[in-house]
Amino acid sequence: MKNTGVITGVSVAHSRASITEIEAAGQDSGRATVTDLLARDDVEEAFSLLTCNRAEAYVVTDDAATGREALETVTWDVRDGAIQRFDHEGSLRHLMRVAAGLESLVLGEDQILGQVQSAYETTRSAGGIGPVLEEAVTKAIRVGGRARTETGINEGTLSLGSAAVELAADRANLDGGCAVVIGAGEMGTLAARALDSASIETVVIANRTLDRAEHVASELETDAASIPLVDLKQVLSNIDADVLISATNSADPVVGYEDLTPADGLVCIDVAQPRDVDPAAEELSGVVVYNLDDLETVTNETQRRRAEAAQKVESIIDAEFERVLEKFKRKRADTAIRKMHEGAQRAKTHQVQTAIEKLEAQGGLTDGQRETVESLADALVGQLLAAPTKSLRDAAGEDDWNTIHTALELFDPEFNEPPQGSHPPSEADSDTGDSAGGFAQD
Repeated sequence: MKNTGVITGVSVAHSRASITEIEAAGQDSGRATVTDLLARDDVEEAFSLLTCNRAEAYVVTDDAATGREALETVTWDVRDGAIQRFDHEGSLRHLMRVAAGLESLVLGEDQILGQVQSAYETTRSAGGIGPVLEEAVTKAIRVGGRARTETGINEGTLSLGSAAVELAADRANLDGGCAVVIGAGEMGTLAARALDSASIETVVIANRTLDRAEHVASELETDAASIPLVDLKQVLSNIDADVLISATNSADPVVGYEDLTPADGLVCIDVAQPRDVDPAAEELSGVVVYNLDDLETVTNETQRRRAEAAQKVESIIDAEFERVLEKFKRKRADTAIRKMHEGAQRAKTHQVQTAIEKLEAQGGLTDGQRETVESLADALVGQLLAAPTKSLRDAAGEDDWNTIHTALELFDPEFNEPPQGSHPPSEADSDTGDSAGGFAQD
């Protein structure tokens, strides 16, 4: 397998595509996508990343035009405006940004790093990872790890359910306490899971549909119980609850003044819109009520901290990007140099053999004379190639891709890419900006 091909990538993600378009691009499993791409004679390596919020594919080919053509099979039925296309440099940088969480719907979330690692393992088992993608994807994974260990990109919480628990922990002592979660939908489930990770001892899930409450309770490691919503008042009168988090879709309040009358020292957090908790409950001496405005303060602070951390992550990416690109440039220059020397060696061998045959016909050669002829030819080749070899190494250090591509065209019969300016192969319509079978969230 070659190790100097160029990467071409496509991404259909939440930043510009709908869920339907993402599903269209990722309708096959990651393994199936990789297998289909590798079935093409012109594709050396392939990688696929599928989550709920993105469907991406990358290939390694001799040139960018071939890569773009191969990737059309992934996005053929997706609106063009929903597609981001990347050349070699853009692919390297984008993979790092994705793994670091800079391209995620929730800035800095952790799940995407595991998803990239899983996609790497799946692709490798399908035979899609070669030397070029090995360098690119493992570098992205390392950058993602550094982003989370060296910055605060994943610190704090941005989901309202988790923010409610963070606020509760700040306002009450949760150690060994009891929490009541009203609502077993997405928000209530997130709150219950966040409580499960806290030091709370007991969680009670109240929901109109009992089987849904039972399902959420069964997922928790903390001691959890489920009750129908109509039993809430009775339960609150029998337990000493420390925290109540309400997150239903009800059009009317589901927690009334009389429901909370027995409470003493209860922190009540209403994350519903419209409100679940009767505003009159704020008058109770034993109850403190917080609403969405209070939670916004928590999430805004997290967003501010993560935005600051994102700048540090960008610096990490810039440094790592330069390292991996420098390595790629050296490989491309070394390939051109090797091809040049191989071509010269073939010509030298042919000409030396011809000269020796003529000299033999004129009266024969001694072993010493034969060595002299061969040494002379080696010396000539070395002297003739010294300057272009230095020029190619200098070209790699100066991003002079025209010189490297021209050398590859001259000395590699299989290399057919035209010069593309002063950077690696790209496309005129490439989008290499820094914005940002089942699926998982990222």
